[in-house]
Amino acid sequence: MFVLETKNKKVKKELDEYILSRTGIKDKLQNLKKNPRGESGAHPLQGRLSGKWACWLGSNIRMIYKINDAEKTILIEAIGSHKIY
Repeated sequence: MFVLETKNKKVKKELDEYILSRTGIKDKLQNLKKNPRGESGAHPLQGRLSGKWACWLGSNIRMIYKINDAEKTILIEAIGSHKIY
C-alpha cells in the first residue's frame, strides 16, 4: 500500500478541508493508496504535467499527484477544480 504525502502546507490544508466538507473523499483516498493508477478515474497527464497523474475526488474536485513506486509514496501536488491544470 502507498503512503500519501502533500507537497506543502497549503496543499495539506486544502486536502483536509475537502475531507471535512465532502463525503466519500476519505474512501477514495484509501482506494487510491491501494491502486494509484486505477482508482477514481486516475489517468496520466501530458505536456507540462507529464510524469504526473490526476484523479477525480468529487464532481468538481481534481487531484494532481506523482507516484514513487520505489518508496511507495503518492505526492499530492494540487487539489481543486479544473483550474489546477
